[in-house]
Amino acid sequence: MALILIAAAVGGYFLAESFLPRWWAQQIGHRVDGSFSGGIGIGLAIGFVCTFLPIMLIQFAILWRRRWKNIPAIVCGVGAVLTALPNLLTLSVVLGGGNGAHAGERIFDVSAPAFRGASLWGAIGGVLLAAVVGYFVWGYRRRGRQLHQAAEAT
Repeated sequence: MALILIAAAVGGYFLAESFLPRWWAQQIGHRVDGSFSGGIGIGLAIGFVCTFLPIMLIQFAILWRRRWKNIPAIVCGVGAVLTALPNLLTLSVVLGGGNGAHAGERIFDVSAPAFRGASLWGAIGGVLLAAVVGYFVWGYRRRGRQLHQAAEAT
């Protein structure tokens, strides 16, 4: 049984390595349709949203895990992985070494120009905004603890 599971996992990996990058590049290529402005707009949107939301969901999972049981934290973790999938698929095209990744790069070059660079800049913007929001949430919670301690002291 273990050998069957290992064989299925290895086969699934090779199938995903050849199929997913090519499929993702085709999906983006159909939406961008060779337009530079389309590639920039869709790249910025996907890069920003699919970076900002997972980071925020992970922050919420960390905050909620302390107050409640693990269920909301698990839901936030699964949501973070699901919302990060477009960026992970783009990363599999850019950094992948298989035939599917090389085919995806060619599709991006022809059908989705400027998508990869714009996606990177969108991801950087998402990380920066998530850091700013996290800093303000941390400061708000810290100030609340200080006020609570001051109220208990008096």
